[in-house]
Amino acid sequence: PMLATEFPILIFGCGNMGSAMLRGWIAGGVEPSRFVVVDPVASDLPEGVAVQSSASASAQTFNTVLLGIKPQLISELAPDIAQLLNPTALLISILAGTEVATLAGHFPAAKIVRLMPNLAAAVGKSPLGLWSPHLDERARMRLEEMLAPLGTPIWLTSETQMNAVTALAGSGPAFVYRFIAALAAGGTNLGLPPATAAQLAMAMVEGATLLAAQSNETPYELATRVTSPGGTTAAGLAVLDEDDALARLIEATIHAASERGAEMAKPTGGEET
Repeated sequence: PMLATEFPILIFGCGNMGSAMLRGWIAGGVEPSRFVVVDPVASDLPEGVAVQSSASASAQTFNTVLLGIKPQLISELAPDIAQLLNPTALLISILAGTEVATLAGHFPAAKIVRLMPNLAAAVGKSPLGLWSPHLDERARMRLEEMLAPLGTPIWLTSETQMNAVTALAGSGPAFVYRFIAALAAGGTNLGLPPATAAQLAMAMVEGATLLAAQSNETPYELATRVTSPGGTTAAGLAVLDEDDALARLIEATIHAASERGAEMAKPTGGEET
């Protein structure tokens, strides 16, 4: 059972990510009535969740607030958010590139946590990168318990790691989807019907990932186990491994995403993940 003190939760800004977390909590057994969403454009939310178009519509204040607005709106919306916070509220920010110091400037009394989840929170399978200088051990454990229905909490040792987590865990699913699409295209180019190739690629990636998640071996060791000398797998791996082609491509991809996170931390930053 969820800890009563953490709920109800106010979700201020409920876009794709906030909505995925909301679905994950509800799927994990939290009553929809335990959530209040403030978002003028939120649509298609689970039944039973209270939705308000603006902060002024709410008469209550909250102990726990999930902040899911666009990072560049924080200064503009901070006064609205502040009036909904209890004095020492827990403020969980999923804003890419927005540092604790920036948030603390707007909400000096709040206990602030940065969280980087991804859309798999909806099915309880998100990595949950966490950073906070404000929580003691007991508060961390309570937060982990609260986030448990969404995936795997992973505490970082410094805030600078957040950009890397954003790139790897937050943006990473998009890179995996591109890879799945490329695998399917490879099959189509060899004469498979597109629907068949797509189905094979998806089922293969799902199975390989589940196997890797349950194995004690590293992905590198697992790849070696699939490879018989001089066989079909070895021929394919030779292409991926030549000049570290895949490793270099992915490293550049993650680096670019992380750099963007660092840029967004500056006051003139841009869009979200």
